[in-house]
Amino acid sequence: MHLATTEGFYARKFREAGVRVTSMGRLEEFVAQTPFTTKEELLADRLEHPPFGTNLTRHPAQYTRFCQTSGTSSGQPMAWLDTPESWEAMLECWRRVYEAAGLAKGRDRIFFAFSFGPFLGFWTAFEAAARDYLALPGGGLSSQARLEMMARYGATVLCCTPTYALRLGEMIGEASGVERMALRVTKIIVAGEPGGSIPEVRARIEKLWDASVHDHHGMTEVGPVTFESADLPLCLQVIEDAYLAEIIDPATGREVEEGTQGELVLSTLDRAACPLLRYRTGDWVRKRMVNNRLVLEGGVLGRLDEMVVVRGVNIYPSAVEAVVRQFPEVAEFMVEQRKVDDMDEIELLVEAPEAVSKSLLKRLENKLRDTFSLRIPASLALPGSLPRHEFKARRWRKV
Repeated sequence: MHLATTEGFYARKFREAGVRVTSMGRLEEFVAQTPFTTKEELLADRLEHPPFGTNLTRHPAQYTRFCQTSGTSSGQPMAWLDTPESWEAMLECWRRVYEAAGLAKGRDRIFFAFSFGPFLGFWTAFEAAARDYLALPGGGLSSQARLEMMARYGATVLCCTPTYALRLGEMIGEASGVERMALRVTKIIVAGEPGGSIPEVRARIEKLWDASVHDHHGMTEVGPVTFESADLPLCLQVIEDAYLAEIIDPATGREVEEGTQGELVLSTLDRAACPLLRYRTGDWVRKRMVNNRLVLEGGVLGRLDEMVVVRGVNIYPSAVEAVVRQFPEVAEFMVEQRKVDDMDEIELLVEAPEAVSKSLLKRLENKLRDTFSLRIPASLALPGSLPRHEFKARRWRKV
């Protein structure tokens, strides 16, 4: 194994753990002997060996692609480099996403409604699409201009975050002057947030666009990980020829039973120029096996680093969003988290028409209480006061 014979990240990691890679002859031995890799370790390696760290298995001159993480969970972005071969492996994963969504080569036109920053998902999605479909870049445009461009060039597929699909969808019609009949979008591929597999969010997007939603998830550290197929809606299938996936109990590190929730752990198989072995993604998922395929039932349920304990109840932001999206009167929302007597408390802020605000707040509070067995107060925010998002929405803030 090349990564173990260098003086890089994994050579040191194996040496410190007393692991001899050459002694591993079976998959069970790999899982039993290889220590987990964490984001904290990778960040520390980059800080000690700036700017790219030592998790590189090729000569620096062979790397041609640069991306970086958003830094939303660690507080600091991490840079990632790829060779043409590793990059190509990720493009193949994205092609699986498009095929699973039922796109037709030479027919579909995919509109990418995001600004092309340094994030891996944008570039790999676009380049993979350009191999088989007409790829329409929507970077640097306003929401109004994007809707007009989709109508003008006959986009049949939209790629964006669930939050932005909602935002664009709410502009269709009188708000933008672009009527639904002028749009040919029939499919929306979403990623970047759990919303695509939250039934309430999904239903709202599909109603706004009169189009089907197809979820996907991935991350800069490993690449495109999952796709959704028509035979398993609201579930994400791991691309198992590109990743060795485990779902573990974070307390014990052991594989969970089918039907149980746990943390997704990934080892990259094809992205060999910047490999990750048993990487703890922090994604909280439910394990299912369907026809010997690993399926994440309900998609990504949340992230371990986003879970908040409120009076003994574990609450994920995605669970709160699932409740809020049952109320179409809510234009936007924000959850505020604060300490009260050394305990975490949360409050829901919503934007909604004044005419329905009083009854809406009461219904929201009742639904939150029924869902979480907690009293979570809801308050009305001024129209337009809560932030709108194009990329990953941040609807949870500490005050």
